[in-house]
Amino acid sequence: MHREVLRGKIHRATVTEANLEYEGSLTVDRELLEAAGFSAHEKIDVYNLTNGNRFSTYLIEGPPGSGVICVNGAAAHLARRGDKIIVTAYGLAAEAEARTHHPRVVLVDEENRIKTLRDESTGARVS
Repeated sequence: MHREVLRGKIHRATVTEANLEYEGSLTVDRELLEAAGFSAHEKIDVYNLTNGNRFSTYLIEGPPGSGVICVNGAAAHLARRGDKIIVTAYGLAAEAEARTHHPRVVLVDEENRIKTLRDESTGARVS
């Protein structure tokens, strides 16, 4: 049996732009993608802490160091500039692996710069 587990998340990122005219997706600063272990075009879930909206989309790599978090396409109706969001990605793990799995958690500041990388299960910092 396999279980779907959280692989990683970017916690409390600030939406920098909402672009209704773009075809769809979430553009995220490449440094944040790499820190969370995410890949361009990967399916993600987004949880809007500001208004409670939730949606699934895919990732587009933004310029490294830009701090960009741009909600594109129809999802732009669900988030606005300044909203706080959580970006998550999940994966399948075998039963034994799921018991010991620790997702990567990226905590960011108000400009979407990495403050801390940590282990979700223990709160320990990751080097």
